[in-house]
Amino acid sequence: MTASGRSIPSQGPRYRSITPGELKERLDRREALVLLDVREPWEVALARIEGSKLIPMAEILDRAAELDPEAYTVVICHHGARSAYVTQLLDHSSFEAVYNLEGGLDTYSAVDDSVPRY
Repeated sequence: MTASGRSIPSQGPRYRSITPGELKERLDRREALVLLDVREPWEVALARIEGSKLIPMAEILDRAAELDPEAYTVVICHHGARSAYVTQLLDHSSFEAVYNLEGGLDTYSAVDDSVPRY
């Protein structure tokens, strides 16, 4: 509440997200997903989800045309901050179904043994 007694509206995330468990289930069902990894190449060399497309966050504006705005897209980074930013950016650029991976690859590694934690 403010000093005047008015409530301040809750401002949660302005993007959609997917949990690591939900993503793992979708991948296990072989659903058609675009996995957009926005980390740096050296990070991808340490750990990645098989089939992900690397476009580092710094290059996303120049390379967004490489992505299908109608595809179900999951944006991935290490802890979820960079991917949240890119998710918002793509959502505001008319991408229809773009989701941030909650907790990033670090959290996802707990549900998928093939992805090492770093």
